[in-house]
Amino acid sequence: MTDLRTEDLATIYPKPTPRVIAKARPAIDVHARKFIEMSPFCVLATSGADGSVDASPRGGSIGFVHVAGPDQLLMPDRSGNNRIDSFRNVVEGSGFVHLLFFVPGIDETLRVGGRGTLSADPDLLASMVEFGKPPRAVLSVAVSEVYFHCGKALMRSKLWAAEKVQRSVMPSISEVIHDQTSLGEPESQDVVEARYKTQL
Repeated sequence: MTDLRTEDLATIYPKPTPRVIAKARPAIDVHARKFIEMSPFCVLATSGADGSVDASPRGGSIGFVHVAGPDQLLMPDRSGNNRIDSFRNVVEGSGFVHLLFFVPGIDETLRVGGRGTLSADPDLLASMVEFGKPPRAVLSVAVSEVYFHCGKALMRSKLWAAEKVQRSVMPSISEVIHDQTSLGEPESQDVVEARYKTQL
């Protein structure tokens, strides 16, 4: 297998159309705002000081990421695994972040990029109570680029199709991690889900 070089890419992919280039906007407009306010889920991508990249799923109630203005987003941080890879990248790495927003039932996605900072201001945390709890921190994104992706990837994957995989085809995450590490106790999916519900 031969690795492609920069000059090889131009022979494989045509240049993007002017419309594709122009769709990248410098701020959140009415359409992007509506999409974010409908979104219960996004993926947060960050880069570390060593060049590593982290992508982390984030979710909440519909509109859990707050549009504070055309150039600012506020994302509350909820209970997780405490690795805080994303947040270490924000404070120690480049500070650049990208968010990819999904809305169930819509094949298009929205990408938002900018520079992130973190806050644990008590008043800000108190304004973002969800599931009966304030967040532990809030990620503020100074937005510099916003654009919609076409729906081809989600259409190919049939992500929103009615046919769903039965959860029973995979062992619980507790069982998987026990198999991988021999640490902790292997818990059933019912036990894992019950615990999740107390930690949202």
